[in-house]
Amino acid sequence: MSKVTYIDEVEIKNKTVLLRVDFNVSLNPNYTIADDTRIRQSIPTIKYLLERGNRLILLAHLGRPHAPDMRLSLRKVVPDLKKYLVGYRPILIEDFQKEVAVFKTQDSHEILIYENIRFHPEEEKNDPHFAKRLSKLGDVYVNDAFGVSNRSHASLVGIPRYVPSYGGLLLKREIELISKAIEKPKKPFVAIIGGAKIKTKIPLISRLVEIADHVIVGGGLANAFLFAQGFSIGKSICDTEHLNEIRKLFFLAAEKHTVIHLPTDVMVGQPDKHISHIRDVKDIPEGLQILDVGPATLAKYGALISEARTIIWNGPMGYFENPTFRQGTDFIFYAITNNPLAASIVGGGDTIAAISNKEYVNKITHVSTGGGAMLEFIEKGTLPGIEALKNSKH
Repeated sequence: MSKVTYIDEVEIKNKTVLLRVDFNVSLNPNYTIADDTRIRQSIPTIKYLLERGNRLILLAHLGRPHAPDMRLSLRKVVPDLKKYLVGYRPILIEDFQKEVAVFKTQDSHEILIYENIRFHPEEEKNDPHFAKRLSKLGDVYVNDAFGVSNRSHASLVGIPRYVPSYGGLLLKREIELISKAIEKPKKPFVAIIGGAKIKTKIPLISRLVEIADHVIVGGGLANAFLFAQGFSIGKSICDTEHLNEIRKLFFLAAEKHTVIHLPTDVMVGQPDKHISHIRDVKDIPEGLQILDVGPATLAKYGALISEARTIIWNGPMGYFENPTFRQGTDFIFYAITNNPLAASIVGGGDTIAAISNKEYVNKITHVSTGGGAMLEFIEKGTLPGIEALKNSKH
């Protein structure tokens, strides 16, 4: 079976390298960078390639533009790159088709950053002509963007058809650590799944039910699980389209001797207010919303986490954007960091945003750059971007 070849397994020296990175950072309401974790995590691969005399052209996207939108320009990542790559000069290239001369005269201390690849509709369409034009800019291609490798886009699956292609150091770390956690997990294995998007998470929970000992459910996801079991949930957000699939999960869990844990008490209130009340899940007021898990639930979840030897966490426990309702998410974070015996993997954009400024983040074994990519990889064991590297001719 073909496998990914990584940059530390071959000699890539004095080449022009097309490097696909994940700079899809979280932004503040005024479109400044809120958290540069994804930029920082790409630095080891960038440095590794630069130290070997390679010239780098970085490909990345930011946000979901359908046309050029300067609020989502990659110009905003240039100061961060200058800060982390002292002695190098990052230059933004606004249009690779017009600024051809820049590529021909690039020296090894210049890092060219091609403007937001999603400004081109051909990217998301995986247009082969677009991919081929991009491929001609470099001698080799490196994918270090695990977080978007679940997308069949030109810069991820198109370019590897035309040039020798390899995996970067972050991609390698993501694949190895997540694979180890799901293929040979130390027991007990506790999976914690939160957030609001139930549609993308049902296949994942099915997979986790087969391999984990305990599946802890929180966030808007838990509302749907409670509703499926006949609880009244007031005005809480709830996706009611998948109730039959949720009920099937309980049967599957019983078959696999896996326990699905739901909240027994919750914090209710209104999203824009700073008043919360603890309520048993059997007693949710009609006019209020479930916005976090309650203290008795956290005590139960905390005990399971403290005994775990493998932990996977994706998705916040409540409406963490309002400080009144972030206690559950904070508690889960600190419970994981207080268990030094567990291998822990945490991922998802909202989850990373919720923990990014906290101390003790270094006590988590691996903070994954992928949200949807991490979930899909756990579910399927591969991603389109990974398959494209496996099929590339070296």
